[in-house]
Amino acid sequence: METSDQIHMFGEFFETNYKSQITYGIREGKNFLIIDFAELAKFDVDLAHDLLDHPENVIDAAQDALKNMADVEVKKFNIRFKNLSQDQKIPIRNIRSEHIGKFISLSGIVRQKSDVRPQVTSARFECPACNTIFNVLQLEESFKEPTKCGCGRKGKFRLLSKELVDAQMLTLEEDPENLVGGEQPKRMKVLLKSDLVSPMSDKKTNPGSRVLVNGMVKEIPIMNSKGAQSIRFDLNVDANYIEAMQEDFYEVEIAPEEEEKIKLLAKDPKVYEKLVSSMAPSIYGYEKVKEALLLQLMGGLGKERSDGVKTRGDMHILLVGDPGAGKSQLLKRVAIIAPKARFVSGKGASGAGLTAAVVKDEFLKGWSLEAGALVLANKGICCIDEMDKMTKEDSSAMHEALEQQTISISKANIQATLIAMTTVLAAANPKLGRFDPYKPVGEQIDMPPALISRFDLIFTIKDIPDVVKDEKLARHVLGLHKDPNIGEAEIPTAFLRKYIAYMRQRCHPKLTDGALEEIKNYYVKMRNQEVSKEGGMKAIAITARQLEALVRFAEASAKVRLSDKVTKADAKRATDLLHFCLSEISIDPETGKIDIDRITSGITSTQRNRIVVVKELIEELENKIGKTIPLDELIKEAKAKGIKENEIDDIIDKLRRSGDIFQPKPNFIQRM
Repeated sequence: METSDQIHMFGEFFETNYKSQITYGIREGKNFLIIDFAELAKFDVDLAHDLLDHPENVIDAAQDALKNMADVEVKKFNIRFKNLSQDQKIPIRNIRSEHIGKFISLSGIVRQKSDVRPQVTSARFECPACNTIFNVLQLEESFKEPTKCGCGRKGKFRLLSKELVDAQMLTLEEDPENLVGGEQPKRMKVLLKSDLVSPMSDKKTNPGSRVLVNGMVKEIPIMNSKGAQSIRFDLNVDANYIEAMQEDFYEVEIAPEEEEKIKLLAKDPKVYEKLVSSMAPSIYGYEKVKEALLLQLMGGLGKERSDGVKTRGDMHILLVGDPGAGKSQLLKRVAIIAPKARFVSGKGASGAGLTAAVVKDEFLKGWSLEAGALVLANKGICCIDEMDKMTKEDSSAMHEALEQQTISISKANIQATLIAMTTVLAAANPKLGRFDPYKPVGEQIDMPPALISRFDLIFTIKDIPDVVKDEKLARHVLGLHKDPNIGEAEIPTAFLRKYIAYMRQRCHPKLTDGALEEIKNYYVKMRNQEVSKEGGMKAIAITARQLEALVRFAEASAKVRLSDKVTKADAKRATDLLHFCLSEISIDPETGKIDIDRITSGITSTQRNRIVVVKELIEELENKIGKTIPLDELIKEAKAKGIKENEIDDIIDKLRRSGDIFQPKPNFIQRM
């Protein structure tokens, strides 16, 4: 089709379908118009085909047609095309040289994003000899000047003016769900210009966002080491239209009829039982764990005080259990239910991969940030499997993200704070691979105490032989193998996701006096237990961190019922869950009481009291004997105070590691 015919056809198409939008856009100062490709194909199939094969020429014709029909002069009006046919949706790995110059659609995850910078689109030059003015379009990578004038002059033309548009480069990566076997995800550079980099559009393309891009494939010359052009070319996509595909909990759209179903289910007296049984129907048992995971997905309410201090509303849960107990399956199931989720595993995750990495930016020739899993799952959930296999350096990168929900980077002259409002669900194995029934559970969790303390709930999943339980489990698993549909959830996954999203969006319950009283009474009662047998400091059963966790879980419990008030029953559910976890992991075997220090610092209050006694004995002996104290003398004095010999050895070892004492010679110690 000739260009004049294309302009005429677009004129008719705009008059018929888009006249009101064009008039409104010009009046409001908008410089773009979004056209549905399906409507264009319905209007004229040949014109639609021309757009796919020769997009640049056809889009120019559409812009000319729009200028012709506009009452006022329009400098630049971008025509955007959405809703391309399925045939034009091409995976990034399948883009080839045959697609160069064609109009295609591709989807993926934004991995990297450069800053917005101006780019020249056209420049006006004047010939100094005859004053002829040239308008040169800048379509290449390098700035282009006129070579010669009609008067015979060659080179050195005067630059009069240049037109600039805002430009930004994205790195788009393939969707991980579409990969097969050991394929590595392929990447494609996408160039955004003009209104596609406006502040409103900018939010859609943050790293981690899943986007759909319609645009033209273009080749970029690659220069070799000698500065000459190589025979190879690189590819990028000049974007014409971009839209966000992946939603978080707060962006899921809920139809009115679905809203009615959600409200009906929320009024059901057995709503908790139905939702908990639908969390992971293929996994037998673990009702308390499933209940906690449901409340974790519901989330508490984040609060910001007038002094600028923020309290997180997200709850973090850690599952520590024997191999084959179903931890990974629980994590995978949660990742399916949540609309925006990331699943990472142990040795396959580094500190930079979890938080953020500083990488070389080829577009701006500098450094830029590439978001990690915790940032990519912002306002979603990040499931971390095999957490005990991560190195301490890598796991320590998570401390700030778990509590402050931000990630601070200070590398390669980049100082940035990234938002990571992410819920974390992690799974780990015990220190020796399986729980030792004769040792306290707290000693068998091989993770830094500072990291463990940031989890609101820690569940232990033990695989202990039991005839009745084993028979039920075997019947359940074998039944699933015989008929995979036997374990169908009572509430379908799609509806469960919408139910949780609706509660997060619409339900903001307030704490009642009854709920506050219940939480306060539990906290005070747990804090003020009896003094340990040796006397001295009390065991700290619960800290302010657990107090805040109780509030979050109580709020989440109220959300399940779509209630605007957190009642005493919600607070009781929260305290029961926390007490269940504390009684599993924080029991001091010597006193039989709950001691949170067993997890948060690795040393119980009983052990701490003995360390204080030994330090006092060292001080007394120093005054009696002198600076160098025989080890036998210290052991004798400690035994008199009721401390066993093996316990004394442990205490001396701890004091030596902490730098309080040293050994000047064998069997003698001295204070630092």
